[in-house]
Amino acid sequence: MKLKKFHFIMILFFSVFLTAGITAIVLSFGDDKVVDPKNKINVPNINNGILADGIIGDYTEFEKLFETYKNIKENYVDEIDAEQLVEGAINGMVDAMGDPYSDYMTAEETESFNEQITSSFEGIGATIEERDGNIVIVAPIKGSPAEKAGLRANDAIIEVDGKNIQGMSSSEAVLLIRGEKGTEVSLTISRPGVKEPIHVEITRDVIPIETVYYEMLDHSIGKIQITSFSEHTYDELTSALDDLKTQGMKGLILDVRQNPGGLLNQAIDITSLFVPKGKVIYQMEYKDGTKERQLSNQKETFDIPLVAVVDEGSASASEILAGALKESANVPIVGVKTYGKGTAQTAASYSDGSSLKLTTARWLTPDGNWIHEKGITPDYIVELPEYAKLPYVSPELELKESMMSDEISIIEEMLDVLGYEPGKVDGMFDADTKQAVTNFQRNHDLEVTGIVSGETTTKIMEALGKKLEEEDPQIQKAVELLLKKIK
Repeated sequence: MKLKKFHFIMILFFSVFLTAGITAIVLSFGDDKVVDPKNKINVPNINNGILADGIIGDYTEFEKLFETYKNIKENYVDEIDAEQLVEGAINGMVDAMGDPYSDYMTAEETESFNEQITSSFEGIGATIEERDGNIVIVAPIKGSPAEKAGLRANDAIIEVDGKNIQGMSSSEAVLLIRGEKGTEVSLTISRPGVKEPIHVEITRDVIPIETVYYEMLDHSIGKIQITSFSEHTYDELTSALDDLKTQGMKGLILDVRQNPGGLLNQAIDITSLFVPKGKVIYQMEYKDGTKERQLSNQKETFDIPLVAVVDEGSASASEILAGALKESANVPIVGVKTYGKGTAQTAASYSDGSSLKLTTARWLTPDGNWIHEKGITPDYIVELPEYAKLPYVSPELELKESMMSDEISIIEEMLDVLGYEPGKVDGMFDADTKQAVTNFQRNHDLEVTGIVSGETTTKIMEALGKKLEEEDPQIQKAVELLLKKIK
């Protein structure tokens, strides 16, 4: 169970006929942004519901679409909502491409989507994507309700408040999951490796977008965790670097585990801090086969030994950073294979506030590698301990002597890892389990009841998270590599 330090980041921040031009805007791709290509989309003229002559380009394939609309409007037995029909047609067209990163968003969905780059929003705090018909968590936000509730990368959200959301787009799901501070949402989660669905009650809150956390470790090694690439991340990072340098930093660990991405301009500026000026950060490949290279704009040489740490939740902009560090700056990468998102999207805004998010390019690493659905393989593969994968247990459950359940088995395993000797890990709450719980409660100044519920459950999971943080083998490997370089 990954608790606290570096997991859970799902930012659930996240019509009329087209009679006006549609202008591209800066938008997220997965969570990365692509610069404005300033394109316009020409829209066919419509005459009595039938495609008119003299339009730009060859749109004869739309005759069937407009004939169908005309037929429905004139002959359907009940009243119809014309706007709903048009939006349904657009959604169907986009869905037919089979690209989870392309999406049509209503005005309401677009407004919600755009909030992800502001200073805060209200919701549960996690990033999601549509994958094979499911809404899947890419990674939950540090300190968010999603993190505290135990959501983690690759969890599939099956139901929201009892409503099945399979087949929905990510923007549609966001509108159901997000909500005002203080309100509750019930999620049913399918987790890889766990047979039974997990039911989680989460109280929504204000989610501040603080993206950089840092500390000085032993041996004057600085550690900076970047949780996403938001509009202020570069400023937060440079401030952290200045402070660590003032403290005498001799080596740096850059931690982008469970970072699902963010703004492309931030990724470029941040990567340029560590990649020599003029070196390639990434390449963008377009439909016609042309490629554009993004070069580092480094202003000052970074001469402190550096190691980056990644995991399966490192996606999009995080992968741009990792790929550039590995191939253009010879920076060692530690951890496990990254997520594998190698496409870029642009957005077209419509006059009614709705928008179309469309995959328009592939991004490649400096050496021309396309990491889509493959990820970046670290130079040093280091797995987290098995106990890091233990599922979340709801504090609302009351587990006590003579009971038997999967949740009891999880608690027993947690207590065993923490050194409290609960006896055989078999899901049976026996005398040994009760004694282990009693000892834990006594050592953590909790009411001694021998029952696992509420604060006791929370404290057990927090203790496990602290142990993982202290023993983190990925960070330990990064420190080991840096100590060899520090003079």
